[in-house]
Amino acid sequence: MIAAPLKTFSTTQQMVFDALGNPVRRQIIELLANPPHTVRDIAQQFPISRPAISKHLLLLEHAGLITHQTKGNRNLYHLQQQGFEQAQDWLENYWNQAFNRFRLLAENTQQKPKQKDPAHG
Repeated sequence: MIAAPLKTFSTTQQMVFDALGNPVRRQIIELLANPPHTVRDIAQQFPISRPAISKHLLLLEHAGLITHQTKGNRNLYHLQQQGFEQAQDWLENYWNQAFNRFRLLAENTQQKPKQKDPAHG
């Protein structure tokens, strides 16, 4: 029996994994684990320009991984569960299918009986 092919990415899942594929964006995610942070707070942690940080934040926000609240003239960024759920859904599907394949392989693999070595009688 052959297992079904893995489910392909949805557009949203593709955006999430694309966003997480960049080390700066992953570091921003780690930084936002203790929210909230302004663009300025975030930019001070990186050797890149504030406009570059803003672009990273926009991409993370479009992927549903972060969101912001405007307070006065500041945007406060924090993590958003939606994007992480998309990643988790795909990973769970992948894990379940990979586990089923492994189980089928294990069930259909037989140990070969050991043959006596003629040199040792």
